[in-house]
Amino acid sequence: MSYAELFFRAFLLGVFLFAVLGKARGRAAFNEFVRSIQGLRLTPRKWSAHVAALVVAAEAVVVVLLAVPGTVVAGFGLAALLLIGMTGAIVVAIGTGRQAPCRCFGASVTPLGTAHVVRNLILLATAAGGLGFAGSAGATEPGGVVLALAAAVVGVLLVVRADDLMALFAVTQDSK
Repeated sequence: MSYAELFFRAFLLGVFLFAVLGKARGRAAFNEFVRSIQGLRLTPRKWSAHVAALVVAAEAVVVVLLAVPGTVVAGFGLAALLLIGMTGAIVVAIGTGRQAPCRCFGASVTPLGTAHVVRNLILLATAAGGLGFAGSAGATEPGGVVLALAAAVVGVLLVVRADDLMALFAVTQDSK
């Protein structure tokens, strides 16, 4: 495995793991995710809990597939399909003026918007990069492995806390 594949696997595995844990950490968190899906009004309201459960289950499958060496290509592929679907849903919601909080990682109340589309496109590019490097041979020097994993951890934290970082650096009308 190359360092690039290791980075892409660890990065997406971490992002999807946080997504699963954020939505499935308890009944209240899952119900908030269901309500965010209802707010998008892309499916009938009665399907919202089923759609939410399907999303969480698919995200969990991505984590497992990326963790098991023989299923990495399937993991990157499923991650890409999920990201395409989620990005499409956000774009449709934005285009129709529907607002719902981003419950992508659990607790955020930031409404879905363009920044979430950009984030998902970056994650989609990561999945594509992972597919490109899957199965590639490479050196396994300990320093390179540590560097690839450290970069993945930093990337995961930036993605998972992106809403907080954007709020921290946002310019409000009052501060102009």
